[in-house]
Amino acid sequence: MQKKLLTLMIAAVIAQMGTAQAAPILLATGSLTGTSDLSGLTGTLENGLSGNILGGLGSGLAWAGGNTFLALPDRGPNATSYTGGTAVDNTTSYISRFHTVSMSLTATPTGTLPFSLTPTLTGTTLLYSPTALTYGATAGLPSAIPTVNTSNQFFFTGRSDGFGTGNSLNVSNARLDPEGIRVSADGLSVFISDEYGPYVYQFNRITGERTRTFTLPSNLAAPNLSSSGNTEITGNTTGRVANKGMEGLAISPDGTKLIGFMQSPLIQDGGDGGNMNRIVTIDIASGETHQYAYDNHLSDTNKNYNSSEIVAINDHEFMVLERDGKGLGDGSTAVVKRIYKIDLTGATDVSSISGASNLQPYAVNINKTLVLDIKAALNANGITDANVPAKIEGLSFGEDVIVNGQTLHTLWINNDNDFLPTVAGTNNFYVFGLSDTDLGGSNNFVNQSIAPVPLPPGLPLLGSALLGLGALTRRRKVK
Repeated sequence: MQKKLLTLMIAAVIAQMGTAQAAPILLATGSLTGTSDLSGLTGTLENGLSGNILGGLGSGLAWAGGNTFLALPDRGPNATSYTGGTAVDNTTSYISRFHTVSMSLTATPTGTLPFSLTPTLTGTTLLYSPTALTYGATAGLPSAIPTVNTSNQFFFTGRSDGFGTGNSLNVSNARLDPEGIRVSADGLSVFISDEYGPYVYQFNRITGERTRTFTLPSNLAAPNLSSSGNTEITGNTTGRVANKGMEGLAISPDGTKLIGFMQSPLIQDGGDGGNMNRIVTIDIASGETHQYAYDNHLSDTNKNYNSSEIVAINDHEFMVLERDGKGLGDGSTAVVKRIYKIDLTGATDVSSISGASNLQPYAVNINKTLVLDIKAALNANGITDANVPAKIEGLSFGEDVIVNGQTLHTLWINNDNDFLPTVAGTNNFYVFGLSDTDLGGSNNFVNQSIAPVPLPPGLPLLGSALLGLGALTRRRKVK
């Protein structure tokens, strides 16, 4: 009876929409409110904020099958200054984590949008190393070592002084600035990319234990490290720009390859303000890497935007998110929030090439196509430029919805509110519906295959954290 009612409701929605799907449409919006996560942490951070503060969920977003998603905060709340905090860019010992969120889509035939969305936080997983990490010890600041550490659990934190000897790829550094997240094909692990290294780590999805580190190319490394981002930038002539590391992460539909997206060009390629970003592919089984050039000036002449996310359409085509830093949270009005399609077929590996002019002939996105203008779509639904979030960063496909005989691929987008809900708004989610035509034609889109995760015996409480994984399907059909 419930399915029949849902079918009738959706049929009414489609009648309002019209049967043709000419372009991506906004299906639903929703927000995750509240001030505390489910980490169970107590106490306060260096800036006086709670250790279990909920926010910044939009740095990365990953589908985990069914109606389950993983939302990723970055290095924590560093927009709140505190005594002595300037030495570490006001970063704190906020423990790195990801959140499990259940997304409930409900048809609303009389609503402004086709569906209503209710996100529910069902779990928080803290990230740790089973071997010792190097934490900061900046004079005048409290210890950066988390009080919840044990003899075999060393938690990653966002504090910028958490590094030791060597370059920025040292995997013993405690500092982590997570920006991209994807779920493994077997559903048991998550892959996370960051900006401090950049690092790409594999974590046990249930426990949060780091189980593998991927060796990234040495040309991405910053040789000279500092707890001050500006000092780190001026102190290096090669490597990633501080706070502009591996911002985006995709996974191939078959789960065999990771695809990282650098937010800005490497210093040797022009640095922040340059135009030649890099895409780095990683074969998960072997660890083999390749690099490709991406020209971020091709959207608008002489304009460079943040490369915030990348998601797979199939094994060779990807959607990339370009944005400015304007909008809600910046005190300005949004200008550019766009998603483009690119193709890596036949692309030249530029691992051994440096310099913008040398990389330019090999740019993979000369023929890129616009898939979705997020700002324009939100404007069309009554969201003004001043209320479009400045930092739209999370991007993920989800479960298909088949309505009235037509398949719509759901594209989920969320924002990083920098833990400042009164300034940058709530943790918002926007769900768009895309047809095959929107993605390049019939059978062009291949959603990620994620195996069901059985509930471990003796751990019944994990059921809430793994909500929706009992019966995963690629599509949710409404007949």
